[in-house]
Order: sequence, then structure tokens, then C-alpha cells
Amino acid sequence: MPATVRRNRRPDTPPPRTGSSETEVLRGFLDYLRASIAAKVDGAPEPQVRTAAVPSGTNLLGLLNHLTFVERSIFLGDEVTDWQATFQAAPADSVAEVLTRYREAVERANDVLDGCADLAAPVPRPRPGRSAPSLRWALTHMIEETGRHAGHADILRELIDGATGR
Repeated sequence: MPATVRRNRRPDTPPPRTGSSETEVLRGFLDYLRASIAAKVDGAPEPQVRTAAVPSGTNLLGLLNHLTFVERSIFLGDEVTDWQATFQAAPADSVAEVLTRYREAVERANDVLDGCADLAAPVPRPRPGRSAPSLRWALTHMIEETGRHAGHADILRELIDGATGR
């Protein structure tokens, strides 16, 4: 095993112990995945953090940028007209700026979620007239979306500097 991998290996964080309600379980796992992907991006070096390591063009910073847009769309009702464009951070955006925007989106999303008690009710939307999914669907989709991209981020970060672990 190369020395780089050993030096950059973080211990795995086990899945969260949550409360027993459906809401506590869903939110606990979502927050766990959110923290996992933010940790993968945090400290990643330039320019590798935004360099595609696969033919699709996927890059580590772009994944976090995309998830910021998904959080804002699902929980805050923001409209996205070009999803493909969300997979690239602006060239002038630093890693810290993209991380800050992601964490702010998560915080605002959690503020909305804190006000929702019924998983069957639609996610509140700031603009009336726009249909919204149920809170249950939104949480499940966000877990799926974040988990999928966190897996991509695991591989991309390891390719960048050998960092592994959750």
C-alpha cells in the first residue's frame, strides 16, 4: 500500500445512532451523508478538486456545487433551469466558498425541516402555485442523491491525494 494512502487515511465514521421515529432516522442519515461529502471536499487541493478524473467530467467540487442546488431546489423551492451546469463550480469559486454555500443551503433546508411535523405533508414552498413533493419523498430523495454523490466523491478524493475514510 502506498505511503500516501496510509498517511491520508481517515477512520470511518459509523452510521449515526438516531432516535426511533421515521423523521429522526431520515434526518439523521441525511445529515450523516451531508457531513461525509463536505468532509471529502474540505482540504482537497487545487486544481485537482475541480479537475475531471473520469470521462463524464465529474469533479469533486462540482459534486458539492450540484448538491447545493439540489438542497435549495428540494427544500427551498429554488428553480434550476440547467441541472448539468450545476456540476461545475465557477472558476473563481474557492473550495471554502463552495463549502460555505453548501453548509448555508443545508442550514436553511434544516430550518424548513424543523418546521415540518408531518412526513406526508408537502414541503413548504415560498412561491405559491408550485407543486411540492411530500416531506417523506424529499428526505428520501435527498438521502439517495447525497449518498450517490458521496460515493463518487470517495473515489474522486482517493484519486486526488489518496485520502480515504468517511
